[in-house]
Amino acid sequence: MKLTKSAAVGIGIAIAGVAAIVYAMRPKPLVVDTTIIARQSLETTVDADGRTRVRERYVVAAPVSGRVERIVRVEGSSVRAGDVVARLTPLPLDAQAAMQARARVDAATALALDAAAQVRVANAELDQRRRELSRANRLAEVGGVAPRVVEECRLAVLQAEESSRAARARSDAAEADVRQARAGLVGQEGRGPTMLVRAPASGRVLRVPERSERIVPAGTPLVEIGDPASLEIVVDVLSSDGATIHPGDRVRLTGWSADGDAESNAPASGRVREVEPAAFTKVSALGVDEQRVNVVVDPDAASAMLGDGFRVEASIVVWSARSVVAIPRSALVQSPAGESARQGWTTFVIKDGRVERRAVRIGHVGGAAAEVIAGVEPGDEVVLFPSDQVAPGARVTRRGT
Repeated sequence: MKLTKSAAVGIGIAIAGVAAIVYAMRPKPLVVDTTIIARQSLETTVDADGRTRVRERYVVAAPVSGRVERIVRVEGSSVRAGDVVARLTPLPLDAQAAMQARARVDAATALALDAAAQVRVANAELDQRRRELSRANRLAEVGGVAPRVVEECRLAVLQAEESSRAARARSDAAEADVRQARAGLVGQEGRGPTMLVRAPASGRVLRVPERSERIVPAGTPLVEIGDPASLEIVVDVLSSDGATIHPGDRVRLTGWSADGDAESNAPASGRVREVEPAAFTKVSALGVDEQRVNVVVDPDAASAMLGDGFRVEASIVVWSARSVVAIPRSALVQSPAGESARQGWTTFVIKDGRVERRAVRIGHVGGAAAEVIAGVEPGDEVVLFPSDQVAPGARVTRRGT
């Protein structure tokens, strides 16, 4: 049967229509974001909040109980070593305690007078024994007495000298008891001396806990002194992260000012001086108990805007390399169950417009990238933020093309 020209044209149109329908129903390529694997510098950091702390802080406390006068030193004022920072007057006694103290003074004074009388008696006895020895010596020279009498007189003088020394010692002890008893009356009726509390070192006043005049017990903090220019930074991190930090590690310091001025919030650097040997328990914002440890950082050059107790953001560099094969962390997904169990991570590589799943082995992990030990090479194109529609063999097209 011979087709006519019109029939051939109709068949062609039908075939073209079916082809157009099939093409239109074919799945469209997925639009994805991609990046090219390349070598780059990478570092692993431990990021945490820290606070500044004056390196040498002196808490000046009340040496004795008493009435402290109003403290006139203000926060930020400069002091030199030896300057008076507070004045303290010993506490007055109540009526009963005052009577007891006066009675102790009277008793101690009476004992002192008795001891002084004993000293005078002992001295008089000593003088008498010495005169007797002198007479015995003159008589012995002319044969008036036996030598034994002279020896007895010498022994009597020796005994009198020892008795005199003992009496003077008892008198000194009695006088000390009088001074001790009178010390209990210091501060009575406004007669007590004012004790001057002095600064132990030069610096600036950091804090005055209470400025008003008041009664304080011994050991009460009065003034805190330090040098704000000599700062260290204390960063508390998880104890598991603290085990990776070592003295000498580099630290980047930022975030101490909310001002947009770049000069006022310029990043600074420092070095880890030490990781404290003892950890502590701290409750996180989610209410979870965490074991944390303090890392002490010496800043290279602290901003003049920083003071004691300021908050900073610290990034402690625990590992770095200048050239490694790096992959964005957004290109990594957990390996499906049962696949590449030892690898743990996979990525989607684009080859000829189609997706290929590859297992990758990861080394150090930085902030936004990870070190690739095996699985991809520089020049490979990988999918960023792959969705559940990205599967091996799927056709994809780059966003923006």
